[in-house]
Amino acid sequence: MIVHPELRRAARRARGPLRAATLLQGAVTLTHLAQAVLLAVALAGLARGDTDRLPPLLGAVLAVVAARAALAHAQRRTATRAGAEVRVALRDDLLAHLGRLGPAHLTTARAGAVRTTLVDGVEGVDAYVSRYLPQLLVTVTVPPLVLAALAAVRPAALLVLVPALLLALAGPRAWDRLLAERGKDHWDTYEGLGADYLEALQGMPALRAAGAVGRTRERLERRSAALHRATVAKLRVSLVDTGITDLAVQGGTAAAALLACWSAVTGATAATGTYLMLLLASECFRPVRDLAREWHAGYLGASAADGIAALRTAPPAVPDEGTAPARWPGPPDVRFEDVDFTYDGADAPALRGVTFTAEAGRTTAIVGPSGAGKSTLLALLLRHHDPRGGRVLLGGRCASEYPLDALRRNIAVVSQETYLFHATVAENLRLARPDATDEELTRAARAAGVHDEIAALPDGYGTVLGERGATLSGGQRQRLALARALLADAPVLVLDEATSAVDERREADIVRALPDAAGGRTVLVVAHRLAAVRHADRIVVLDGGRVDAIGDHTALAGAGGVYAHLVEAGHAHREGVPA
Repeated sequence: MIVHPELRRAARRARGPLRAATLLQGAVTLTHLAQAVLLAVALAGLARGDTDRLPPLLGAVLAVVAARAALAHAQRRTATRAGAEVRVALRDDLLAHLGRLGPAHLTTARAGAVRTTLVDGVEGVDAYVSRYLPQLLVTVTVPPLVLAALAAVRPAALLVLVPALLLALAGPRAWDRLLAERGKDHWDTYEGLGADYLEALQGMPALRAAGAVGRTRERLERRSAALHRATVAKLRVSLVDTGITDLAVQGGTAAAALLACWSAVTGATAATGTYLMLLLASECFRPVRDLAREWHAGYLGASAADGIAALRTAPPAVPDEGTAPARWPGPPDVRFEDVDFTYDGADAPALRGVTFTAEAGRTTAIVGPSGAGKSTLLALLLRHHDPRGGRVLLGGRCASEYPLDALRRNIAVVSQETYLFHATVAENLRLARPDATDEELTRAARAAGVHDEIAALPDGYGTVLGERGATLSGGQRQRLALARALLADAPVLVLDEATSAVDERREADIVRALPDAAGGRTVLVVAHRLAAVRHADRIVVLDGGRVDAIGDHTALAGAGGVYAHLVEAGHAHREGVPA
């Protein structure tokens, strides 16, 4: 009955309620023992023809039953509260750690698997901690007390009860390793199926477009069949455990009953002692039967413990050891200083010797062909990764000197893939700044060129958006995300293809309004369409992970090279001529 370290750690988050739940569970068990003693005395009186004490004894039994009902109700409420505290604390820990892991973690972990661990796994831990652990403590303390009482009545009872009790408790432990292996296989399969279903739901438009819905359904059916097989394999082992426990309980109870009958026939015990043996022998095994029931209720938590531990202890891509305050008298400059970076498993570096400065309070654009390293630069700025060589500096300090939370709070990001929640427009905007006024929301939306469209929605800023902003167009989602970033009022604003879904005319309007809307922030703009960067104060051209050129639009366009080629390609695209 070794408790997984992760489950012990979870239990420590609700010590008080769990201690109270355990004591109440013990009190409930004691009421069963008290009832058994009272019934034994009453039955012995009936056997002797003494009925005078029967009414008060039956009244005492009813009082004990009423007390048990009240104690059981209090125990369930306390255990529920303990489970809720464990659930909340564990999910808070996991979500906080996921925040520290950052987007880099989800390049190797599937979102559906993480969701299964956070939801189903934590729910299973709740049942294990709030129901199984209190019953486990009761089981290891109450039966010895009952055995001591029976030893005083008929010492020979220990000869049949102790071996049966030991078999009921220790016998199933022979299967623990196999049960743990089957449980891990079951959880891994369950987690994988959850990830597959979430991926299929999120990718349904792509599956339909590719005509792959049928093939995906067949794959999910195969996964479901694998989960069924894993579940049955786990149940086979679990049933062996249950069979051993039931055999020991029923055998011990029957043996105790035979011994009680033999004692009564031979006169070794009086009537009261005989009935005590019959009733207390059954009560001796009650905690064991209850333990088996609670074990099955909390088994999912035991199975999920390894997955929860793996998620909670997953090492972040970068250490969070910075202590410098991320506060500057004005917007900071951002400098990349001889930066090298290679992704794990990649054959070639993504960045090589990149050096440039995004001046404080100015707009710096980063352009280049696909694969040039633009998004990698932003990932290093946000410390989703650290450079393999060189440094990234903000306000003259290396980015690693700032605490991660403080660093990222001071950099507002609008990416090509925006995420909006199933909430109102205003609530989505106020994610950036919960205390923002309606006027501030409107000002940010106007700057992002989306206010008129919000106002045209059925309830304006109170309109509830579909999940992931499904009720809006791609361009509207991007502009709403831009308004949210402007509202954050962070000193550094990063736009990563932030207007890629917006038509060129509206994009030009947004770009012209951006300097005033940015309000002196340090702005970094990454874009393929040059209309989004031509008005930038400086343009950094990347090619093959290196800096090809730095300058303004006019100088770069006239100097030839990579930027001039991008300009020509843009003109050809607009005119419908192959570049």
